[in-house]
Amino acid sequence: MITRRTILAGGLASGLTSLLPLRAFAQDTTLAVERFALWPSAAPGGPTPAVADQWVKRSPTGAADDIAWPHVATPMLAVVRPAKPNGAAVLICPGGGYARVAVGRTGGGIARDFAARGITAFELLYRLPHDGWAAGPDAPLQDAQRAMRVIRAGAGTRWTVDPARVAVTGFSAGGHLAARLASRSGTPIYAPIDAADRLSAKPVIAGLFFPVVTMLDDGVHAQSRRELLGPHAADPAWQRRYSTQIDLPADMPPSFVMANADDPAVPARNSILLYEALHAAKIPTEMMVFEKGGHGPPAPHRDGTAIPWMDLFLAWSRDHGWPA
Repeated sequence: MITRRTILAGGLASGLTSLLPLRAFAQDTTLAVERFALWPSAAPGGPTPAVADQWVKRSPTGAADDIAWPHVATPMLAVVRPAKPNGAAVLICPGGGYARVAVGRTGGGIARDFAARGITAFELLYRLPHDGWAAGPDAPLQDAQRAMRVIRAGAGTRWTVDPARVAVTGFSAGGHLAARLASRSGTPIYAPIDAADRLSAKPVIAGLFFPVVTMLDDGVHAQSRRELLGPHAADPAWQRRYSTQIDLPADMPPSFVMANADDPAVPARNSILLYEALHAAKIPTEMMVFEKGGHGPPAPHRDGTAIPWMDLFLAWSRDHGWPA
């Protein structure tokens, strides 16, 4: 039996939803943001011909940094530093259905919300399989593993971070990537290139929000499957291999799952499948399914009040040792 909390709730605006334009944010623009390439030279397994970075506006009327990347040649991390860091860090994997990566360049609202709570936030711009990388569907995971190691490599020197307190969060297709990182952090998928690659890629907590989970027909988000698996999208063996609810390791970190029952893009069935698998594997987990909210944060109460979904995630995470 699934344990879930259904809350008629409100949500904070999200700069990382994969299909919706950004909502208004009262952002703290005083927070320091640094953006840098993830790999010291070219990312591994580059395509021929070479791909070029390309971004597009997500909405003609959207904010200047409301952009998405349909092609990524240079994976990046954008670091939002808190005014008063508490030593915790979070890697944020944005969505986009693996057709693009919906992330800006100046630190999105979710990253800033984490930073306002003292958590150093790292937004990941990752590569896309359709650009022809040699690793194919594993190219995004290469970037996510590398990002975790780079964060830890700079802990205590480049940024005020405890390497034992680095979590991952993912939204929509980014939730699929975050879940793969949490469950496959120890799987070697690229050749080490420097000292950072000797460090662990395992997050201490995973927060998965309206995530893509399965590549099987039951609950599938067809675009994500098509973009991730390409010519293998109809192959049952590939579908199973890239379904994050299958073959979870016993040491997968505690995982928090959140969805909306009325999501028209990524069915809440994805979250249910993952929760059931986590529970069966005896991995600490909690799931929240909100009545309304579509593909994004949960909808507000009728009176306009919002529920602090990030604080719910953080409260649960504290029971498992993060961020404190």
